[in-house]
Amino acid sequence: MANQLCIVLDFGGQYNQLIARRVRDCGVYCEIRSYTTPLEEIKTLNPMGIIFTGGPNSVYEENSPHIAKEIFDLGIPILGICYGCQVVAYTLGGEVSSCTKSEYGKIEITQSEGGLLFGDIPEKSVVWMSHTDYVSKLPEGFRVTAASSDCPAAAFENPQKKLYAVQFHPEVTHSEYGKNIFRNFLYNVCSFSGDWKMDNFIDTTVAQLRDQIGDKNVILGLSGGVDSSVAAALLSRAVGNQLTCVFVDQGLMRKDEGDFVEETFTKLFDMNFVRVNCQDQFLEKLKGVSEPESKRKIIGTEFYNVFWNKIRECGTDGYFAQGTIYPDRIESGKGNKSGKGKTDVIKTHHNMVEMPIDIQFAGTIEPLKDLFKDEVRAVGEKLGIPHELVWRQPFPGPGLGVRIIGEITKEKISVLQEADAVLRDEIAKSGIEDTLKQFFAVLPDVKTVGVMGDHRTYDHLIAIRAVTTDDFMTADWARIPYDILARVSNRITNEVEHVNRVVYDITSKPPGTVEWE
Repeated sequence: MANQLCIVLDFGGQYNQLIARRVRDCGVYCEIRSYTTPLEEIKTLNPMGIIFTGGPNSVYEENSPHIAKEIFDLGIPILGICYGCQVVAYTLGGEVSSCTKSEYGKIEITQSEGGLLFGDIPEKSVVWMSHTDYVSKLPEGFRVTAASSDCPAAAFENPQKKLYAVQFHPEVTHSEYGKNIFRNFLYNVCSFSGDWKMDNFIDTTVAQLRDQIGDKNVILGLSGGVDSSVAAALLSRAVGNQLTCVFVDQGLMRKDEGDFVEETFTKLFDMNFVRVNCQDQFLEKLKGVSEPESKRKIIGTEFYNVFWNKIRECGTDGYFAQGTIYPDRIESGKGNKSGKGKTDVIKTHHNMVEMPIDIQFAGTIEPLKDLFKDEVRAVGEKLGIPHELVWRQPFPGPGLGVRIIGEITKEKISVLQEADAVLRDEIAKSGIEDTLKQFFAVLPDVKTVGVMGDHRTYDHLIAIRAVTTDDFMTADWARIPYDILARVSNRITNEVEHVNRVVYDITSKPPGTVEWE
């Protein structure tokens, strides 16, 4: 990577990706590495700045993550956050103690000595705290730059050695000047120039793809989601009709979505587009199955059976391409490029699976492997992909299969597609779409009594789900105005056959999840 580099060393914190995203938002390229990354490898990477993440441990415990003291002698500016802040203090001879009063949530801090991190920030500001330990004694050569009523060293620094630390989390939106703190560290301390721009990424990546692929062919599995769509558009710009996109339509997408995907990529981009319509095949496999995990496994297994069989027909004399993005690699345990230490596997992503032994390509191409989702969307817009596809909401891999509770049938799919289409139409008309992170309809395995005209009915219930969230780790149910909900309910019960009742899910996450299954 030709860009200037900032490294985030991960000590097990839940916000490691969020920190890296905030750094990239400032125009600086950033990668996440394990705290176990050898010092020699860090030197080889030649970063202009290093950030230590938070973590769940107490630094004074023997088995907690620690780091070699020599990293502070490299002359590379370091910013420690939360647990990372305590690592800085503890490693350099300070003391960390258990709090008599822990701090959680929004806390007001007051600057005491100023410093480069707080140059353009008011004397008092609100930050997000989450800690049960605190730095009770600073290492030699450090000074406190901010404090709260219960945390005497909410921020401290040694400007001569370019070492900085904050006890709070500047990466979360609740810290009102968090982005300023990152910018001050990156530009005023580390002297980054801000060379991470999406236009540069597109030009550089297209040139690299052309050089790598040459005159060979490329096959990409196109799901219609944001990641595979942007990967397809990048490859199309690079090699045109040397690209073949295989689109498996298992009949569990939203209404008319398969046609929209096909029209988009056949009209706007130069490629070979292969669509496989196989709803009946999937329904046969799912017949009589109602257990959620069994449905997921059947849908996933059958999808790859169909996909790999089509790949065998297309031929494997070129490259295989995937829409893998940076969080996929991190969460699947493959983000630690050093190969040292252990990265916990959070989940295995659909685009991080192994291909069958009998299929052998010249290599695998992952043009988005270093990008976060928001960066992928920015690339997609610059490549001319329609807004509604680029900003497509998260959609589960099994599609509507996890939004139909119980057995999946053709009738149920049709009912849910129609109800979901009404919901999307009304939300779009209402002007509140941008305030909702996700909204969709669910078809529970429930029938209720109703009256339609002069007739008694016993038909399906539709549930509406809508949430607001910053990161999907937690979510709150959206306060959609009653008049909008009334229009949605009225239209669904009048326009969608076999539905006589609509309910609204007002459960937050936790205790619920965003999806129902």
